[in-house]
Amino acid sequence: MELDGQFFSMAYLWLTGLLSLAGLLLAFRLAPWKRLQNREQLHVFLGRCVALMVMWTLRTEVYQGVEFHLIFLTTLTLMFGWSFAVIGGALALVGISLAGLGSWSGFSLNMLTVVLLPVTFTQFALVLIRSWLPKHFFIYIYLNAFLSGGISILLSGVLASLMLSFTGLAAFATLWDTYLVYFPLMSFPEAVLNGWFMTLLVGYRPHWVGSFRDQEYLHGK
Repeated sequence: MELDGQFFSMAYLWLTGLLSLAGLLLAFRLAPWKRLQNREQLHVFLGRCVALMVMWTLRTEVYQGVEFHLIFLTTLTLMFGWSFAVIGGALALVGISLAGLGSWSGFSLNMLTVVLLPVTFTQFALVLIRSWLPKHFFIYIYLNAFLSGGISILLSGVLASLMLSFTGLAAFATLWDTYLVYFPLMSFPEAVLNGWFMTLLVGYRPHWVGSFRDQEYLHGK
């Protein structure tokens, strides 16, 4: 859920701007840039960023200055890791803003709600699932891709709604009754999209997926 910065105070925008900048700088610092020295990997990453931007053009307005669209960052996180997923999400936000579909004033807000939170949750869930559960193909698809994708967009919507409630534009209780209560149903397409796409990738292009290894998830299972 993307927000327009016109409803937020300048102090709030500065605070979210500093948090977003810190997250982006950390991503640049930790990113394994050597991976993109491989031309195929570079083309795949840039292609995913373009695909992400195109997908984010498919949106609907929930309230004035509040727009909903699928995120699709779980797949990018599983393919390239936390750092490149944050960078890719930032590039997609820049592209959307340049196209006039996104709000420059709300860029830092959307970096937190649409990019940093979903990507961080997906990476955290990946680490926990790999540590606690057996490494199995169906666990990877259904939990890391399908379930993580659905929960990540749900968390994004909750955080955006909390931010919005601080402005007084809409009370959180109102958002809950009219919007958030239906969000689990709205998150289902996000879950299916990530699960379906990751199934195709690990089946036909496993070398594009940095978090997947045939030796770990398939051999001997």
